[in-house]
Amino acid sequence: MTISADDVRQLLGAEGEAVLVLIEGRAEVVTAGQLGSDRYLGALEIISRDELLKRTGGADLSDRELEEQAATLNSAVDELGG
Repeated sequence: MTISADDVRQLLGAEGEAVLVLIEGRAEVVTAGQLGSDRYLGALEIISRDELLKRTGGADLSDRELEEQAATLNSAVDELGG
């Protein structure tokens, strides 16, 4: 799996307009400003912190819920061919 529960936890704990992206086969949490930089050119945007908060109803998730969100995001990536 490319996206882990720790990636989801990191996104939920991030400040501001954070985004979970895939770049060079790894997941990374970046700011919206970083996403526009050359370093993240070609990165696949998976989900923003705001979108994840709407989906989960808040940032306080159990380990099981974090795993479930990671699995859901991995399925979405697999469907895209990422």
